[in-house]
Amino acid sequence: MSIRVYRRISKVGLVGRSVEAVSRQDGGVFEMARDEFEEAVRDALDQIPPELARVMDNVVVLVEDQAPPDDPELLGLYEGIPLTERTSFYAAGSLPDRITIYRLPTLAICDERDDVVEEVAITVVHEIAHHFGIDDDRLHELGWG
Repeated sequence: MSIRVYRRISKVGLVGRSVEAVSRQDGGVFEMARDEFEEAVRDALDQIPPELARVMDNVVVLVEDQAPPDDPELLGLYEGIPLTERTSFYAAGSLPDRITIYRLPTLAICDERDDVVEEVAITVVHEIAHHFGIDDDRLHELGWG
């Protein structure tokens, strides 16, 4: 399965993974070009085991610079109907589920490129888990919260 990373223009809702008031001690933001960040997201997607990637259905992965204004520390967001909750009516014209990875909040908590790559990988796995119907409580139990 091929998953493309798209740039996103409009804002989205409030459910997802956030960071508890974490930021760099110097208040700065690690700098990383948009293209390099998108490559980190693609690399994280490439790490998803093929047997799981094959079952992902009707989902698009987006990169947006800013998180929603009412949750500015949000790193990622899953919006859609998890695979475990889909019925036979789902396929009738349903828009794709969306996973959005937020670039600037991620860069704000990282000190170097390796930190960004690791945080992106964690966020991608976390949001894909929501696509598979795994909730935040279970993700925290598994160490992906």
